[in-house]
Amino acid sequence: MEKRQELYAGKAKSVYATDDPDRLVLHFRDDTSAFDGERMESLARKGMVNNRFNAFIMGKLEEAGIPTHVEGLLSDTECLVKKLDMIPVECVVRNVAAGGLVKRLGVQEGQELTPPTFELFLKNDQLHDPMINESLAVTFGWATAEQLAEMKALTYRVNDVLKRLFADGGLLLVDYKLEFGLFNGQIVLGDEFSPDGCRLWDAETREKLDKDRFRQGLGGVIEAYEEVGRRIGVEFK
Repeated sequence: MEKRQELYAGKAKSVYATDDPDRLVLHFRDDTSAFDGERMESLARKGMVNNRFNAFIMGKLEEAGIPTHVEGLLSDTECLVKKLDMIPVECVVRNVAAGGLVKRLGVQEGQELTPPTFELFLKNDQLHDPMINESLAVTFGWATAEQLAEMKALTYRVNDVLKRLFADGGLLLVDYKLEFGLFNGQIVLGDEFSPDGCRLWDAETREKLDKDRFRQGLGGVIEAYEEVGRRIGVEFK
């Protein structure tokens, strides 16, 4: 597989074309951002940690029958992925109240949510990823009703798989976001699953072991990511 020109550079990842029109190289950089890019830093080892963490999680989801775009690791910081036609709608599941939910509704952080909540957000940095509903997504052509139904079903299946996985490591999967795209007409999980895009707490102490350590200036960001990975079986260099 020949890596070719850079197609896109996001806040923490870069995407490259390959000699296969249906495959891309996803490069995880050490860059870290918060508050829609208002705060940016480079954290040593982050690209490697998130790349390996993501590949491990995507592998577990594939084993559970959930289609993902990841096809394999190419290096410590790169993986080969299917080229998806991305749907600009983020799916968010919350198992425990935290973050934006606490701010919006004034509920207590740490409150268990039974059943878990499901929310949709438009992927648009300039608008700060506003919350939307299914009607808006269909009306504006961001997704069809059928696509949204499949995305919701897959998001809840991911929740079932990963809640058990993290619980076995003494961790709470507080919340997370997923992005999907189309590959040969099939809804496929894209982007990444790492502590950058979810909240993970120690089940006993409620210590935050995710990107909130960066957002809140708690320090030890990459050490926390690696601790989470080790607890669930991710191998780092």
